[in-house]
Amino acid sequence: MTIMREAPSVSVTGGPYRQPIVAAAIELTVRSGWSSVTMSKLAEIVGVSRQTVYNELGSKSQLAEAMISHELGRFLSVVQEAFERHPDDLVEAIHDAVRGVLELADDNLLLRAIVSATHGADTELLPLLTIRAGSLLSEATVMLRGRVRAYGPPLDAAQLDVAIDVVVRTVLSHIMQPSDTPARTADALAWMASRVLGTSTTRSLRHRPQD
Repeated sequence: MTIMREAPSVSVTGGPYRQPIVAAAIELTVRSGWSSVTMSKLAEIVGVSRQTVYNELGSKSQLAEAMISHELGRFLSVVQEAFERHPDDLVEAIHDAVRGVLELADDNLLLRAIVSATHGADTELLPLLTIRAGSLLSEATVMLRGRVRAYGPPLDAAQLDVAIDVVVRTVLSHIMQPSDTPARTADALAWMASRVLGTSTTRSLRHRPQD
């Protein structure tokens, strides 16, 4: 199972070992569970002293926050890049964003845990996941609001907020319970978004449910 795919690195503060430690913690959490993650084990994996792990991350709860922030940053950067690729076509930007997010989440168990705010019996991690899942929804909505407004869709501010909320929540539901491939789901949601946002587009529903 692929846990960490190629993706833009997320800029964070800290020393040179912070990101390798966070990456190792993510791998270990997905493979063996959060309860198996210890500062000593991370030090052994990364090849540094236990004190270095504490210096870079602080407590275990701070480590969890860094892990979650790392994954959410990857999630949001996929969306940002999709909009940058299509500065003149809102529907195609939405299509690429949805597909990219669903492909990223397809085999990333930690990302799914963040979105669902559940992580089995790892009750120590659950409160942080719950908090950050709410942050994900808020951060995605704020970012999309600014991006979508730049395309000048024929909606007022309140209508636009409703449309964005529907799209974001629908994508999150597909992360947790996919009903089709990322490509087909992205096609369907882009088609729906073109209607909801009142945006002119040449995109049609390319993949019919019966295909």
